[in-house]
Amino acid sequence: MENFILYEEIGRGSKTVVYKGRRKGTINFVAILCTDKCKRPEITNWVRLTHEIKHKNIVTFHEWYETSNHLWLVVELCTGGSLEMVIAQDENLPEDVVREFGIDLITGLHHLHQLGILFCDISPGKILLEGPGTLKFSNFCLAKVEGENLEEFFALVAAEEGGGDSGENVPKKNMKSRVKGSPIYTAPEIVKGTDFSITSDLWSLGCLLYEMFAGKPPFFSESLSELVEKILYEDPLPPIPKDSSCPKASSDFINLLDGLLQKDPQKRLTWAGLLQHSFWKDAFTRQDQDSSTEDSNVSKNMAYSRSQDAKELLQSPQGAQAKGDKSGQRLSHSFRLENPSELQPKSTVGGQLNESMFLLSSRPTPRTSTAVTLSPGEDMTQNSPQKTSPLTKITGAHLSQQDLESRMRDLIYTDSDLVVTPIIDNPKIMKQPPIKFDPKILHLPAHSVEKLVFLKDQDWNDFLQQVCSQIDSTEKSTGASRAKLNLLCYLCVVAGHREVATRLLHSPLFQLLIQNLRTAPNWDIRAKVARVIGLLASHTTGLQENTPVIEAITLLTELIRENFRNSKLKQCLLPTLGELIYLVATQEEKKKNPRECWAVPLAAYTVLMRCLREGEERVVNHMAAKIIENVCTTFSAQAQGFITGEIGPVLWYLFKHSTIDSLRITAISALCRLTRHSPTAFQNVIEKVGLTSVINSLASAICKIQQYLLTLFTAMLSCGIHLQRLIQEKDFVSTIIRLLDSPSTTIRAKAFLVLLYILIHNHEMLLLSCQARLVMYIERDSRKTTPGKEQQSGSAYLSKCLDLLIRHIVQELPRILGDILNALANVSGRKHPSTVQAKQLKMCLPLMPIVLHLVTSQVFRPHVVTEEFLFSYGTILSHIKSVDSGETNIDGAIGLMASEEFIKITLSAFEAVIQYPILLKDYCSTVVDYILPPLVSLVQSQNVEWRLFSLRLLSETTSLLVNQEVDDGKKEANVDSDSSLLGLIRESLLPQYEHILMEPDPVPAYALKLLVAMTEHSPTFTRLVEESKLIPRIFEVILDHQQNILGNTMQSVIALLNNLVTCKDSNMKLLYEQGLVHHVCNLFTETATLCLDVDNKNNDETAAALLFSLLEILHSMLTYTSGVVRLALQAQKSGSGGSTQAAEDLLLLSKPLTDLVSLLIPLLPSEDPEIFDISSKCLSILVQLYGGENPDSLSPENAENFADLLTSKEDPKEQKLLLRILRRMITSSEKHLESLKHAGSLLRALEWLAPDGGSSANSAVASLALEILQAAGH
Repeated sequence: MENFILYEEIGRGSKTVVYKGRRKGTINFVAILCTDKCKRPEITNWVRLTHEIKHKNIVTFHEWYETSNHLWLVVELCTGGSLEMVIAQDENLPEDVVREFGIDLITGLHHLHQLGILFCDISPGKILLEGPGTLKFSNFCLAKVEGENLEEFFALVAAEEGGGDSGENVPKKNMKSRVKGSPIYTAPEIVKGTDFSITSDLWSLGCLLYEMFAGKPPFFSESLSELVEKILYEDPLPPIPKDSSCPKASSDFINLLDGLLQKDPQKRLTWAGLLQHSFWKDAFTRQDQDSSTEDSNVSKNMAYSRSQDAKELLQSPQGAQAKGDKSGQRLSHSFRLENPSELQPKSTVGGQLNESMFLLSSRPTPRTSTAVTLSPGEDMTQNSPQKTSPLTKITGAHLSQQDLESRMRDLIYTDSDLVVTPIIDNPKIMKQPPIKFDPKILHLPAHSVEKLVFLKDQDWNDFLQQVCSQIDSTEKSTGASRAKLNLLCYLCVVAGHREVATRLLHSPLFQLLIQNLRTAPNWDIRAKVARVIGLLASHTTGLQENTPVIEAITLLTELIRENFRNSKLKQCLLPTLGELIYLVATQEEKKKNPRECWAVPLAAYTVLMRCLREGEERVVNHMAAKIIENVCTTFSAQAQGFITGEIGPVLWYLFKHSTIDSLRITAISALCRLTRHSPTAFQNVIEKVGLTSVINSLASAICKIQQYLLTLFTAMLSCGIHLQRLIQEKDFVSTIIRLLDSPSTTIRAKAFLVLLYILIHNHEMLLLSCQARLVMYIERDSRKTTPGKEQQSGSAYLSKCLDLLIRHIVQELPRILGDILNALANVSGRKHPSTVQAKQLKMCLPLMPIVLHLVTSQVFRPHVVTEEFLFSYGTILSHIKSVDSGETNIDGAIGLMASEEFIKITLSAFEAVIQYPILLKDYCSTVVDYILPPLVSLVQSQNVEWRLFSLRLLSETTSLLVNQEVDDGKKEANVDSDSSLLGLIRESLLPQYEHILMEPDPVPAYALKLLVAMTEHSPTFTRLVEESKLIPRIFEVILDHQQNILGNTMQSVIALLNNLVTCKDSNMKLLYEQGLVHHVCNLFTETATLCLDVDNKNNDETAAALLFSLLEILHSMLTYTSGVVRLALQAQKSGSGGSTQAAEDLLLLSKPLTDLVSLLIPLLPSEDPEIFDISSKCLSILVQLYGGENPDSLSPENAENFADLLTSKEDPKEQKLLLRILRRMITSSEKHLESLKHAGSLLRALEWLAPDGGSSANSAVASLALEILQAAGH
C-alpha cells in the first residue's frame, strides 16, 4: 500500500483540511484533501466528473482513498494560491492581466462544456493558480452534466453510504441546500428557479471578469434578499478599478461584460460570440472555424445525457451503457459508469485503509500561499505566516494547579469518544438483508410512514386493532404463518420512524409481541418479532414506566440462556436485548434517579458477560461488546451492572486477539466508556497484561484505537492510578510525542493532554519533551487553530488542550529558573560543594536547555520574556561570572563538559531574546542593571569562547538599547537607563578596550560595533573615546585589517570614524595629529577604486555604503579645514592680529587630500544622486582650498566626465557648482587652462550652455560658461 507524507496545512473548510503532501518514495508533491465522510456526495461527484480529464486549465485528479474516519482526495498541487486571494491582495487587476487570465478561464470552461459538464458554481475561490500563473478550475463538488438532477445523485450516494432508505437518511431540504453555490455569481434565471445551463455559466464568467478588473463583483449585498433584487432587476455599474490611478476599462471590455451580463439568457453572448469578441485580440482564432457550429453541437451532445437518471449511474451501469451507446451520445464514460467500483475510493483488501497511510510530517516547512477552495459553504481559513495564531496571545490570570486539573478533567472525554451507533442492524457487526413485504397479502392497508404519522386517532386505532388481531392470531397453517411474517416485515419497515415507533411501543401491540416471542410456534416468527421489538426500542423517543420492557428483557435473557449453544439464535436476540437495556439506561439518565420498575435482572449481565468470552463466535462477541459500549455511554444504574473485576481484561483480550478492526475498535471503546465509570477497569488490564504491553498498543495504525487508548491513559493519570510509574516512564513519553505526527486532530489534542498530566507531576520530563521536538509540534498546531472563529469540533478541542499546555509551560518556567538559582546560590563562593548541593546542581542545571527551547519559539517567547525572567537571567549570569572567575567551582559537582554546556546554553538563550528587540522595549533598565554588568565582567574571561560570546552579546544588546524608540511617558526612566549604561561602559569596559582592539578577529569587530552604537547615541561618549586614548589603537586596527576593506571590522571602524569626525564636540586636532588624513586617503583610494572597477560586481552594496561613509568623513574634514582657514582670513582682514600659523599648518596637514581629486571626479557621474551631491561638495571645497594643485584634475578622462555631466544635469544649481569648480581649476593653474583648450567635448558642452549655444535659459549658468570659454580663448 502506498503512503503519503503530509507537510503543512494549506487550506481549511468547516469539514475539510487541505495539506501539501508527497507520495512516499517520490518527489512528486500533490494537494491532499482530508474530508469528513458526510461530504461523500460532493467528493464522489468531483471524482466522477474529473477522474479522466487531463487539461492545462483544470486541476488534475490523481486518486482517492477511504480510511476509517475520512475520505482523502489526491489532486494536482497549485502553488500560486486562489484567484480570490490574488484579487484580495492586488485589489484589482490591469485589463491586460484580466485578458490573460480570462483566456485561461475560457479555455478551461469551453473544454468542460464540450465534455457536457456545467461547472454551476464559478467563483474566484474555486480558481487556482499554478506557479507560472496558469489558472485552473478546481472543486467540482457542485458541477454536473447538463440536464442531470444533482439532488438525486447526492441523495443516491448518501443512501448507498447509509446502507438503506434514502428517504429517511437524506432529507430533501438538506439536499437542496447542499447543491446551492455562491449566490453572488448566480445568473438571474437560476435565481428564478430554472436549471443550470451553458448560458448561466457564461453569466458567472462575466461576473468573474468584472470582479478581476473592479476588485468587487457586479452585484453584492450583505442581505440575500437585496442581492437577489439587484441580480434580477438592476444593471451593473461600469467597472471602475479600486485604484484610481489605474486606466479605465476599454470599450471592448465594457462591451464584452455587457454581452455576458445580459439578464435574458437568450440575449446573452454565446460561445461563438464570446470566442470571436475583439477584446481577446484574436487569441481564439484557431477555434474560429468550429465556433459557428459550437453552440448547436454542444447542445445536441448534451441533450443525449438528459434522460439518464443518477440512479442508473450507480445501480445499473450496464443499462446506462447500452442506453448511451444507443443514443450515440458523445459524453465520456467518466460520467456514466460501466462499473460501480469506479466510484469507490481505494481501500485495502478486506477493509478500509488505516489513517496512518497519511503521515503528518514533523519537519517544519516554509508555509506557502497555496489556497485550495473546498465545498460550498466551507469558507477557507488560509494559514499565513504574518498572522500569529491567537494561541500565541494567551491572556488571562495565573491558573492554579487545582483550576488547571479541573479544566483538564473536562477535556478527557470528547463527543467523538462517546458516539453511539445502533446495536441492531449495524452493518459493521453483521450485514442484514433488506426487509421486504408483500402488500397483497398484508390483510390491512399498507400505509406509508408519512401516512401513519398523520392518521387521525380513530383511523390509528382501527389500524392498530387490525395489526393486533393478526399478531394475536393462533392459526398455525402455512399461509397464516407466512401472513404473520409478512406483517412483521411491514412492522420492521415502519418501526424505523421515530414517531411511529414511539406510538407502537406504548400500544397493546408491544405486549402481544412479547407473548409471541414467548409462545410463537416457530423460530422464524420469534426472530422477526425480536427484530421488531429491537427496532422499536432503537427508534422510540421516550419510554413510559408502565411499558413492560423489563419483562421483554427477562424473556430475552431466558431464551438466550436456554439456547446458549445456538449461535444463530443469539445473533437474532442479542441486538434486541441490547437495544432494550440501552433504552432503559438512557431514560433513567434523563430522569436522573433510578426507577425500580426499570431494574435490569442480574441474569442479563451474566448472559452478556458469557457472550464476551473466548470461544464464542466473533459476531456474538461484537454484539455483546457493542451493548456494553452503548450502555456505558450513559450515567445510569444499568451501566454500573457491567462493572466487575473481569470485564476490563475480557474486553482487552477481545481487542488484542480479534482480527476484525471494527470489533477491536468496539472492544477498546467499551473499555474506555467503562473506565469513565470505574478507572479500576483499565487498572485491572494494566496489572494483568503489564504496562509495557499496553503502551505498545499505542503503535496501532487505527486512529480510533489510538484515540481511545489515549483517553484511557488520561483517565488513569487524572485519578492518580499508576501515576508515579507513568510519569517516570521515558518510553511512554516518547511514544506519546510520536503520536503528535498523527493526521488526526483529536489524537494530537489528546496526546497534548496526556503530556500535560505528565509535566504537571514531573517537570523534568519537560526537557525530554523539548528534546523530542514538543515545542515544534506546539508551534505547528497553534498555527492551525484559530479560536474566535467557527471551528470544527476537533480544532476547537485541540485549541483548548493546547491552551492549557502552553499556559502550564509558561507558568513552569519561573519555577525551573528558581530551582536553578537556588542550586547556584547554595554553592556560591564554594570551591567544594557538598554531596546534597552537587545532587541539586546535577538535577537543576541540565534543565537550562528548556529556557532556550522556549525563547526560540514564537508561541512561548512573548509570554516568557518578562521582567521577572530578565532579572532571574541576570542573576544566573552573575553566578556564571563567579564560576568563570574561580570564586565558585561547579566543575567537580557536574563535570567540566556539563558546566561549559550550561554556560553556553545560558548565553545562547539571551542571544535568542535579543533577536526580537520589541521584547525588551519595556525592560531596558532591567537589562542595563542586571544583565549587562555580568556580561561586561565575562568580557575579561580567560575562556576565549565566553569572552567572544559575551562581547558579541554586549555589542548587539547595546546597539539594540540605544536605538530603541522611547515612548513619551518613559523618557525619564530612559535617561536614567542611558546614564547607567554610560557609567558601566566608562568604568568597566573602556579601560579594557586597548587590549580588546588588539585581539584577533572577530573580537575587534564586536568591540567596534559597540563603540559605533554608543558614539551614534551619545556625544558624551565621543569625548570618552578620545580621553581613553583609543584613537591610536583604532588607527592600528585600520592598519591590521586594510587588506580586507569590506570585512566587518573595517565596516565598523569606518562607521566609528564617521561618528567621531562628524560630532561637533570632537577633538579634530587630536585626530589630525594621530594621522587621520593619511588613513582616510588610503581607505578612500581603495574603496573608490573598488566602486569604479566595472569588472568587480561582488559586494557592490557593501562597497557603496563604505564609500558614502568615507565621503561623509572627507566632507566633514574639509568643512572643518575650510572653517579654520576662513576664521584666520577674517581675523587677518579685520586687523585683530590673530596668527594664521594654525590654519597654515592645517592646510599643510590636509594637502594629501588633493590626491583624491582624480577619484572624486569619476565618482560624479554616479547613478546615486547622494554620491554626486557629496562628491561635488568635497571637490568644490578642495579646489577652493588648493585650486588646481592636483595635476590630473583635467586629464582627458576627467574632462570627458565634466562634459557629460554639464550636458546631462538639468538642475541649474548643479550646473553652477560644476562650472565654478572648473573656473577655479583653470584660473589657478595654467596647466589646467591648457588642458581645457584641447578638451573638445568639454568646450562643446560649455558652448551649449553659453547664450550663443541657444540652449541655456539660466543667465548665471550661461554667464559662467561664457567666462570659462573666454578664459580659454573661445
